[in-house]
Amino acid sequence: MVCSDSLPSPSWRPPQTLAGHLGHLSPEQETKFSEFKLACTKEDLYAPGKTRQSLDEAALLRFLRARRFEVPDALHMIRETEAWRTANKLEELYDTLDVSAYEDARRVYHQWTGRRDLLGRPVYVYEISHLKNNMSAFEQSSKILPSNPSSGDAATKPIPGKLRVLFGLYENMAEFVLPLCTAVKSRPNPETPITSTAHIVDVSGVGLMGFWNLKNHMQAASTLASAHYPETLDRVYILGAPSFFPTVWGWIKRWFDPGTTSKIHVLSQTEVAPTLRAFMDPKDLPKKYGGELEWEYGMLPNLDGEILKAVSGLKTGDEWVKGPLRWVQDQDGSGKAKVIAKGMIDGKSRNEEVGVYEL
Repeated sequence: MVCSDSLPSPSWRPPQTLAGHLGHLSPEQETKFSEFKLACTKEDLYAPGKTRQSLDEAALLRFLRARRFEVPDALHMIRETEAWRTANKLEELYDTLDVSAYEDARRVYHQWTGRRDLLGRPVYVYEISHLKNNMSAFEQSSKILPSNPSSGDAATKPIPGKLRVLFGLYENMAEFVLPLCTAVKSRPNPETPITSTAHIVDVSGVGLMGFWNLKNHMQAASTLASAHYPETLDRVYILGAPSFFPTVWGWIKRWFDPGTTSKIHVLSQTEVAPTLRAFMDPKDLPKKYGGELEWEYGMLPNLDGEILKAVSGLKTGDEWVKGPLRWVQDQDGSGKAKVIAKGMIDGKSRNEEVGVYEL
């Protein structure tokens, strides 16, 4: 176990509360939320039923929670995010990403296993050694992305090519994975949308020099994610931490606000299996980390039975549809939604229905 007062305690457990989420707002929070929605509507930042999946009511609440229900601060944050998205043409970027470039990024960054924790949140795995070992090749593949000529200020600063494809993965989380997991009602509190994720971050096999070489890249990615995808991390479990990890932790905690760092837990080898099993069913936890799931880093999502039951036509494992996916909600009030495959294959755009969800 990595022993240092500066590291988060692995035995600490965040309270199981939905306070501040849809369906669980206090009267004061309801008032603040109404005020925030009205302000966003007046500035054309929010239009009920007409906005993208990642900016629905549940997403608005993420910005408000991130700023402790201070409406002016949350409004400033969402303004900057929308300006950043516009400057980088993020929706267009996601829909036109080259599928092979997307898959190259998926193989070296955080990957959804296709499974969920006991509260219904999607479980991601991130093995840092793959980013270290494949960064050079990944940077070469990212050069196929179109450049963004915008110069902008801090809020609208263009994303570097190698990070632009990474944010395609964040868009996938917001535009597809979270609404997909929300649609599965066989979970605690099904009335409340799933808006956050659980991450297993494996840092084994990476030396201090390896961390140092990745430091600037990881800092830039983490800073942008915190600013523009707030409150999407519920828990982060760090495994395989070496003896020098307190030094690395000193870097990491400067990239996030205290609320985010409180969600990061460093586990010793003996703590890994029992801790993860406390939050995930063994059948949904990869064997490498003490579970029963036949899934290894780099594999395509292995969907659980409840997801497959909820969304007809959706494939899993080796048959999974690669590249960007969107969850498109019907606007007729039926509750029906479609999964649409996007992206470019051999220079041709894709707009293919690959799954259907009905209440």
